[in-house]
Amino acid sequence: MAKSLLDDELWALLEPLLPNRNRAAKHPGRKPISNRQALRSFLFVLRTGIPWEYLPLELGGGSGMTCWRRLRIR
Repeated sequence: MAKSLLDDELWALLEPLLPNRNRAAKHPGRKPISNRQALRSFLFVLRTGIPWEYLPLELGGGSGMTCWRRLRIR
């Protein structure tokens, strides 16, 4: 089995530090990916060095554009 990029111990440390994302009540749109899925995708891109658009959907973190938007600072 492959080594996990984000094990449970690391997630337990990082989860309280991440902001909660609330969906708009009037126009909620698609259900957003979880913080854990997004963080796992960030780590995958950082570790492999691939461009965002080549992020594999098999990771479960959504498309590369979705993850890139979550990483942007507003």
